[in-house]
Amino acid sequence: MTTPPSEEPRPAVPYGTPDAPRIAVRGEARLEVDPEIARISVTVASRGKDRRAALDDLTRRNTTALNLIKTYGDAVERLETGAFSITPQLKEGRGERIHAYHGRVHITAELTDFTALGELTTRLADLDLTRVTGPWWALRPDSPAHRQARQQAVREAVQRAREYAEALGTSLAALVELADIGAESAPPAYPAAPSGSRMRSAAYAAEDTTAAPLDLEPQRQRVQAQVNARFTMAPPQL
Repeated sequence: MTTPPSEEPRPAVPYGTPDAPRIAVRGEARLEVDPEIARISVTVASRGKDRRAALDDLTRRNTTALNLIKTYGDAVERLETGAFSITPQLKEGRGERIHAYHGRVHITAELTDFTALGELTTRLADLDLTRVTGPWWALRPDSPAHRQARQQAVREAVQRAREYAEALGTSLAALVELADIGAESAPPAYPAAPSGSRMRSAAYAAEDTTAAPLDLEPQRQRVQAQVNARFTMAPPQL
């Protein structure tokens, strides 16, 4: 005699019963808040007919840029060096004759003081063969704005469900389920493109006079949260 296979537990049916009707709603929240950090990208370049000369110039300019950024102290929350390259430029024609060498170093800086940001970007762009791109405005991953949006979305879901129940002449009984929407596809910490930013890329500059600090207007950040919620309610008298 064979033993019948044990039945797997069936998933809960997402519907209620006449004795415990269910309400399914979505709660949403959209906030606009001031940014907390700003990121800039700095590219230091050099060019020379000799590899060693190009490398020495690049090292000197990179040190100058780093030292300038570090003078802003606590206003700079993070400072990182990215890609470095020394590339030979070949002459046109036959053979592999090198015409010059090009060097580049990429630096990323994150600032929390937006007043210092305008001054720093101007001073960096005023350095020889230095380009500044940005800023990219953002919130920290643990910003209170994210919690505020999530809590507001939950409150809206409860309020919406309560309104439905009141329309039926009854009230909510219990929360059955609360699900965060989009938890596995969260947006990146920094947007891919700084849309709406008030600052353009500062091209390679080598001016003798000191430029006036840029007046940068921080870009408001949009924070949103969505939740799905299911409630049971007391049986209405229809």
